[in-house]
Amino acid sequence: MTSSPHEAPQPRLRRSSGAARWRADLILLLVAAIWGSGFVVCRVAAESLGAFLYNGPRFLLGALVLLPFIGRRLRGLTRREVGGGALAGLMLFGAISSQQVGLHFTTAGKAGFITSLYVILVPLLLAVVWRQWPPWSAWVAALLAVAGLFLLSGLGRLALAPGDGLVLICAGFWALHVIVVGRLAPQSDAGRLSLVQYVVCGLLSLPPGLTVDWHTVGGLASAWWTIPYTAVISVALGFTLQVVGQREAPATDAAILLSMEGVFAALSGWLLLGERLSGLQVLGCVLMLMGVLLAQLGGERRSLRAGGG
Repeated sequence: MTSSPHEAPQPRLRRSSGAARWRADLILLLVAAIWGSGFVVCRVAAESLGAFLYNGPRFLLGALVLLPFIGRRLRGLTRREVGGGALAGLMLFGAISSQQVGLHFTTAGKAGFITSLYVILVPLLLAVVWRQWPPWSAWVAALLAVAGLFLLSGLGRLALAPGDGLVLICAGFWALHVIVVGRLAPQSDAGRLSLVQYVVCGLLSLPPGLTVDWHTVGGLASAWWTIPYTAVISVALGFTLQVVGQREAPATDAAILLSMEGVFAALSGWLLLGERLSGLQVLGCVLMLMGVLLAQLGGERRSLRAGGG
């Protein structure tokens, strides 16, 4: 695709400084921490509420929480942000829905590992579909992250279960979501783009929530607090910061950083639920950290070359 000199640069052409790139990566690492620590809350919600009945209200509430912070900028909403935000919201809906449904037919550890395969799917899709070949360091970093997540999940062997196919579909949706956000974020307002995707995801979740999952509405009596908590922390804060971070970080590196959610989820389970980490799981955390560092160092070199530093 060609562009005129007056058009905004394409997302793959990173001209950011090393400092801006470090800041973006730290933001994405914070997002992983937010999502990982919120995993405990999501587990509580899953015991009482259907996936759609839980996701619909929390994403719409997340949009309402974000709205006052971008109210004045909402007048500048562009067609790119509406269309792109709707596409991102559709990918988000597909990811969280297929994962939650799949969890009913497979183990949480295996679902977490299969979902993490989006770390490999992102560079693979970029290479095959968009002809954007990530550098070797990004591939090695992604493989280290997947190996680490395999150990962290506690899987001794892989045996297929009925829900694994749905969770693999979830990984595909997550990969597409990271790519879509990565291509839209550099040329969009982070708040407006985030607001649109939350509204779309919430509205798509409401109909099945009010029909298929209505039998779990009684669970609101004990788990109602999980909706406002994740609406504010995971949705309004976490997903918005993801867009902010992906304004500078390439999609492949962003996927590696966001995959650290698994490490933070394990640490949260250890701190809050008393869950123990085995030696192999600790090794998995170390491998993931190595992958993150390799992605960061490789990204810094690319930023210096792009900026002529």
